[in-house]
Amino acid sequence: MQKIKSLMARQGLKSPQESMADLSPVENLRIPSKEELRELREQPIDPQAEQEIIDSIEEVYFSNDSFDMVRHELEKLPPELNLQELEDYRDKLKRQQAAVSKKVADLILEKQPAYVKELERVTALQTNLQLAAVICTNARRQLSVAKEGFTEASLGLLANQRRRQLLTGLLKSLRTIKTLQRTDVRLSEMLEEEDYPGAIQLCLECQKAASTFKHYSCISELNSKLQDTLEQIEEQLDVALSKTCKNFDVSHYTKVQVAYTLLGKTQTAMDQLHMHFTQAIHNTVFQVVLGYVELCAGNADTKFQKMQYKDLCTHITLESYIPCLMDLCKALWEVMLSYYRTMQWHEERDRQENAPTPDDAVAESDELVVDRSYVKKKLEHGLTRIWQDVQLKVKAYILGTDMSNFKYDDFIVVLDVISRLMQVGEEFCGSKSEVLQESIKRQSVNYFKNYHRARLEELRMFLENETWELCPVKSNFNISQLHEFRFMGQCRSPSVSPSRQAGSSTNPPLDESLFQQYIQEGNPFEVHIEHKEEETEDVLASNGYESDELEKNVYQEYDSDSDVPEELKQDYVDEQTGDAPLKSVSRETIRSKKKSDYNLNKTNAPILTNTTLNVIRLVGKYIQMMNILKPIAFDVIHCVSQLFDYYLYAVYTFFGRNDMPVPSPSLPAHGGREAGGVRVVGPACLYESSGLGLISSRLRTTLNRIQESLIDMEAVGENAGLHGPTEDRKEKVPSPHLSQMVVLTNSGTLYGLAQRVVATESLVFLAEQFESLQSHLDTMMPAAKKPFLQQFYSQTVSTASELRKPIYWIVAAKAIDYEQMLLMMAGVKWDIREIMSQHNVYVDVLLKEFEQFNKRLGDVSRHVRIPLPVSNVLWEHCIRLANRTLVEGYANVKKCSNEGRALMQLDFQQFLMKLDKLTDLRPIPDKEFVETYIKAYYLTENDMEQFIKNHREYSMKQLANLVNVCLGSHINKKARQKLLAAIDDIDRPKR
Repeated sequence: MQKIKSLMARQGLKSPQESMADLSPVENLRIPSKEELRELREQPIDPQAEQEIIDSIEEVYFSNDSFDMVRHELEKLPPELNLQELEDYRDKLKRQQAAVSKKVADLILEKQPAYVKELERVTALQTNLQLAAVICTNARRQLSVAKEGFTEASLGLLANQRRRQLLTGLLKSLRTIKTLQRTDVRLSEMLEEEDYPGAIQLCLECQKAASTFKHYSCISELNSKLQDTLEQIEEQLDVALSKTCKNFDVSHYTKVQVAYTLLGKTQTAMDQLHMHFTQAIHNTVFQVVLGYVELCAGNADTKFQKMQYKDLCTHITLESYIPCLMDLCKALWEVMLSYYRTMQWHEERDRQENAPTPDDAVAESDELVVDRSYVKKKLEHGLTRIWQDVQLKVKAYILGTDMSNFKYDDFIVVLDVISRLMQVGEEFCGSKSEVLQESIKRQSVNYFKNYHRARLEELRMFLENETWELCPVKSNFNISQLHEFRFMGQCRSPSVSPSRQAGSSTNPPLDESLFQQYIQEGNPFEVHIEHKEEETEDVLASNGYESDELEKNVYQEYDSDSDVPEELKQDYVDEQTGDAPLKSVSRETIRSKKKSDYNLNKTNAPILTNTTLNVIRLVGKYIQMMNILKPIAFDVIHCVSQLFDYYLYAVYTFFGRNDMPVPSPSLPAHGGREAGGVRVVGPACLYESSGLGLISSRLRTTLNRIQESLIDMEAVGENAGLHGPTEDRKEKVPSPHLSQMVVLTNSGTLYGLAQRVVATESLVFLAEQFESLQSHLDTMMPAAKKPFLQQFYSQTVSTASELRKPIYWIVAAKAIDYEQMLLMMAGVKWDIREIMSQHNVYVDVLLKEFEQFNKRLGDVSRHVRIPLPVSNVLWEHCIRLANRTLVEGYANVKKCSNEGRALMQLDFQQFLMKLDKLTDLRPIPDKEFVETYIKAYYLTENDMEQFIKNHREYSMKQLANLVNVCLGSHINKKARQKLLAAIDDIDRPKR
């Protein structure tokens, strides 16, 4: 600003106040004179141009009267001032002022008639006011005359009469006050006697009387005392009301309610009651948990008393968790029972007061109806609120401790207690206890994952130590005879807690609610403990062991040379007969039973192992847990499916993989050997070349799924120790290894056929048991997850029997020396010129191999029963491999005559005739496969071409050999080239 002033001084300009006086606020608001108005009117200005000038004025000039336009214009000046620009801008402002002044003048002229008319009205109003002043003066003069005419003596007489009446009323009031002072002592006595209704009634009467004389100073002190007494009564009433939250007493509660009714605070009493119930829940649970925490801490540290309840719950030890939970539920039960009895009291009173109301008490009856309706709604709403508080307190207790390391028995007790508590909640307010269900679900999922992980590891240990010996059971063995499955035969609802089921014989009928049963005495959680001792097996399923430590010892002491662990013997043998398990059964007794089991095996006794029975027990245990853990039924069923998956995968891994070479001298890398320039193909190559899959696509998909989702393949590799325990690997189990005690390479035992039969058929038996459990599992499964269960049964359980093919094929491929037969067939001369009546020696050798196989099969059956499906699969594999070998041998022939073809038929017929005596399998597998191939030698060129297109079951080599051998007899070279081209066309898509 100083810079601007100095610049103006150098140029000889006036100050802004002098030079721009026409722009000052005062000038801006000045009304133009008549001469100025005349000049403005005479100036010829275009109205449109004038309006444009007015519109060009900044909005800020029209804002308010306090606007400082000079400061505004100065602040707008640029840093570098130009005189010419300033003068131009000044002229612009003058034009704007002139336009505004002319506009104002026009408006004044336009409104002048209205101004004159309004001035006339003001003159008339002034005349009327002068007339009113004259009237008021006359009125005051007349009032003065009236005052002089009314004597002071008359007014004095009236005043004395009124004073007399006041003194008479005062005497009566003093007598009443004297009586009020004496009632103060009586009120104190009644309060000491806890006669709240009487004290309130007397106090209210005194207050009503005192309110009449409140203008006396002595009464104000008495009224204050009465008010203090009334407040004291209300405080004691509030304390008495809070006592009903834990131990409800009808007479005590009735007295309190009558007192609140006299006070007219029925609705307030109900609000206070709910507040006390909320406080009682908090104080109760806090004191119970605090007592256990301090008891376990073993010192008098007061830091626990200052903790929040949620933090306090985290200090509960594992040993005191269940007793504390029981006491917590008992205490909360007492609070809810008091609330239930409170509702009963109000319902009973409403029934008694529903009598017809006299006409003179209509108003009072309406007020009572309003109060009654409010109390009823408040009590009904309070049910949900109180149960919500109970759930939140129990939830904090449940989630305050990590239960993943609980013993199975203890965890089942916790679940049973919470199940009973949820039953209480459902009867209390019809709640589904979502808060409790969610909290117990979280703990259950966490616990069950750890528990299931441990069981999978134990199952792996069992499988790796399993010698696949037959476990002796009676022919009428059924899983319902096991302890773990007895609960399924009791026809009980899964939603009812086990303790309630256990006590159903002595408790009142189940249609009677818990509140009705224990309204007078007792506690549902005390009954739970009593019956828990009686029904330990039904609820605390121990998987056939007396304790977890004993179970661990069984796993640790399990030896592949031992027969049956002591604990398992009781369940495996005694349990099937229904007799009480013996306390001591020697291993020698078990061994003697096994040696005499051949007679038993001749019956249809189930084939299973110790591990199979352990898996069945575990499944029963899981299902029993699922009945209690209904919210995590899907997780449990998923774990049950993993038990079956792992067992199936182990059986396949142990016995179904053909990764051991067939015992034969010096096989070349391509799976066969050379004999006289002819390549001899092994049985594995025969199956591959023929396109006969041993493993169905469904089984292969199942095995791949199990390997990807359940098997930890990294744990098997050399760098297993370098991999960190990722979350994905925590859910997986290492692949099991077959025990070294199981020998699968001994030809005398048919390459472990007994062990293979026990393993495979135990899996089939396990699948059958799963099939029998499907309906029960389906009822437990949530509707949204039922497709998983259906998929598990259709794609996994039903594939168990399909493992027979790959497992028994390995035995069939090794039991018969097919390569020796190929070598012998390669040495036979087939281009003979006369029809032979004697078959070739290789047929006798092959039949001798089958007789030896039949004998070994009988030897194995003396130790392990071989079911008919197993026998059929073995014979089918052997015969199919033999027939395929025959075709392969015939396909190796370089030269062959018609008589040679007849000899082939003779050899094959001899083989079939002798084979019929060795097996009952009908029809003979691949019989047409051999016969069709031999007969194809006689086909003409056109028939041969059609034969090649229609019979894709033969390999390209076999078809090509067929064409080459027929060359010269009834097929020329041109036809040969055509047929070989047809074969090549068929083979090209495969490449």
